[in-house]
Amino acid sequence: MDVEQAAQPVSGHRIALGIAYTGTAFCGWQRQSGQPSVQQSLESVLSQIANAPTAVQAAGRTDTGVHATNQVVHFDLAQERPMRAWLQGANSMLPSAIGVQWAQAVDTGFHARFSASERRYQFLYSDAVIKAPGLSEQSWVNRVELQVDEMHRAAQVLLGEHDFTSFRGAGCQSPTAYRRVHRISVQRHGSLVVLDIAANAFLLHMVRNIAGALQRVGAGEKSAQWVGEMLQQRDRRPLGPTAPPQGLYLVAVRYPGYEFPVGPPPPLLRSLGPLAPA
Repeated sequence: MDVEQAAQPVSGHRIALGIAYTGTAFCGWQRQSGQPSVQQSLESVLSQIANAPTAVQAAGRTDTGVHATNQVVHFDLAQERPMRAWLQGANSMLPSAIGVQWAQAVDTGFHARFSASERRYQFLYSDAVIKAPGLSEQSWVNRVELQVDEMHRAAQVLLGEHDFTSFRGAGCQSPTAYRRVHRISVQRHGSLVVLDIAANAFLLHMVRNIAGALQRVGAGEKSAQWVGEMLQQRDRRPLGPTAPPQGLYLVAVRYPGYEFPVGPPPPLLRSLGPLAPA
């Protein structure tokens, strides 16, 4: 979006925003009574700018401690506001852990959650020998060197449409455990190992459970074939621990008919350049 377009006022439209946030200080995306949430912080600021109560819908409800570089939300605008109000104005009022990356008018039929055709997450592991500040808040720190080739090989069995009951968190309310994984890869970037996964949608804790299973393969506890065995077993119990939330990032959401800007990579990856597509 160019500067001239961004300066044009919009009235009676639905607005989409790209939001980045560090999830460490929040109870997650969703508003919860008595707990700091990303949704509450964002809605409070947007309501001040709109001078009216403003509720947002998000592409996905990230858990406590989970981060995002490009969460997509939408809200309805009744009064005229220049588009820059949702960028400069919101960013001047939001806490430092939350930032609006872009703003764009969309059709009233657009829905941040239900119109999405794909969501992409990245999970970061670190197996650095030397401890670095902030590493444990932005990745899953491992004490053993992870075998990335084995992790990547194990992950390929998850491609396509499957019943992901074995990777489904307790309390998941989805009526079906079937999901379609479009792309998945595991790559090493120095002391960082990146799980990159894109799917039509995800179950509760699905990415973190996949990340936990692949860590067991990378650490030599399980074979690459074991992940496929767990997929077929459709039983969460033998899978092992769920990976911690601080390594997980929502990095992209795709919508048919829209080409939204791409958000920045997770902070630990910004000096490494863009990753290959998952």
